[in-house]
Amino acid sequence: MKPILLHDATLRDGNHAVRHQLDRHQLVAYATAADRAGVPVIEVGHGNGLGASSLQVGLSRLTDSEMFEAVRPCLTTARLATFVLPGWGTRRDLDGAIERGVEVVRVGTHCTEADLTQRHLGALADLGIEGQGCLLMSHMATPEQLAEQCAAMVGYGAKAVGIFDSSGYYLPQDVTDRVRAIVAAVSVPVLFHGHNNLGLAVANSLAAAHAGATIIDGCARGFGAGAGNTQLEVVAPVLERAGFEIGIDLYDLLDAADVAERDLVETIPSTGTASIVGGLAGVFSGFRRKVEAAASDHGVDARDIFFELGRRQAVAGQEDLIVEVAMNLARKTRT
Repeated sequence: MKPILLHDATLRDGNHAVRHQLDRHQLVAYATAADRAGVPVIEVGHGNGLGASSLQVGLSRLTDSEMFEAVRPCLTTARLATFVLPGWGTRRDLDGAIERGVEVVRVGTHCTEADLTQRHLGALADLGIEGQGCLLMSHMATPEQLAEQCAAMVGYGAKAVGIFDSSGYYLPQDVTDRVRAIVAAVSVPVLFHGHNNLGLAVANSLAAAHAGATIIDGCARGFGAGAGNTQLEVVAPVLERAGFEIGIDLYDLLDAADVAERDLVETIPSTGTASIVGGLAGVFSGFRRKVEAAASDHGVDARDIFFELGRRQAVAGQEDLIVEVAMNLARKTRT
């Protein structure tokens, strides 16, 4: 049985779903349950990562330091992880996270801009901390381009590399083609992070594992931006049934998912209209709430906003484009 490491992003990507308002009690309750189940890596932080709490993308209830200090004592076997986007998270943020017990740091960037991870991955390598390179909005690049970008991040010091399906855009064959290309280009573990806009997150994660990915992301109850992430308590037994070794107790994992539903999740993620259109358009899942608000404010169809944002290839951090697109659509309607 080929081993798969499940990376639990519930307490980071899930923060998107509650406007980054997870509190200390919620963090402790879920982290304790996930650690008991044997989840090997638990990622914690603001939805957009270290240093991202801001008016533009959302102010978090707790600081980065407060989140790490709440979760670290709960972990007996799991490693504490976090996420950083260069431009928001700085070297000072990295140092603060490491001082508070973070052992794995994911460095994310747009799928064609791997060079932006060089300083962060290099700093982590110098500090002896496991840095992983992640390419976001990866549907915007070809398999060959993604393989080149991942190889570059390995050169910068990444101990694992891979792709995020940030928009929930992929079909299984898309994932297979990309993961195979990356696996052939690097000698470190390859990761896959799925979103469920088209209802394919589990199928895509299984395709990634069959193509050679050995790190698969998930969130309890699919807790995450938009239609949510790969549902952790579903993908784990699916991978085991497919012949992969997970090393997590199923009953305890299901109990942890129940804790998440009771203590974290306001609304179970679903593939609603906005999420489906966002997936088809290839738009970042975290835009949903802002798109719906802009559509209401300007009297236009949210679906038209999504498809125009997709045409413009908008990415996280360009939230200002949502209002611009809504205003332009409203102006055209009046004309």
